[in-house]
Amino acid sequence: MPNPRYWLMKSEPTAFGFGDLVKSKNSTNHWDGVRNYQARNFMREMRAGDKVLFYHSNCDPPAVVGLAEVVREAYPDPTQFDPKNIHYDPQATREKPIWDMVDLRAIKPLRKPVPLDALRKTKGLEKMPLLRRATRLSVMPVTPKEWEIIVKLGG
Repeated sequence: MPNPRYWLMKSEPTAFGFGDLVKSKNSTNHWDGVRNYQARNFMREMRAGDKVLFYHSNCDPPAVVGLAEVVREAYPDPTQFDPKNIHYDPQATREKPIWDMVDLRAIKPLRKPVPLDALRKTKGLEKMPLLRRATRLSVMPVTPKEWEIIVKLGG
């Protein structure tokens, strides 16, 4: 198996937080509802065994709160086909799906969450996509060094 790659995935804790992933059967669940082409493309690059920083967004304070891993690679997100779902996309068909999802398994919560302010102040994280002004992606790559720094910050 090749070396794992590293990712950061954002979720609002009120919609689906790290605790929800932990409570899921086998601490595993799908990551659906991504409706940004770049984020989708990043998910398509994910491989089983890749490591994920689970980031709580749109809360006070936003922070990396846990570690997870990819356990199932990208496959069509069924919410795109359901007219009653908020993630419905009338242009998507079962023959030509547009949106994908991956399955994640929780590894463990960080001993101490790493808030966005701490990430901004930490040497070695200056180039993280998360810290760029206009970046609103829910899925983004993380370098092995950034992963190491953040895991260390989280205890």
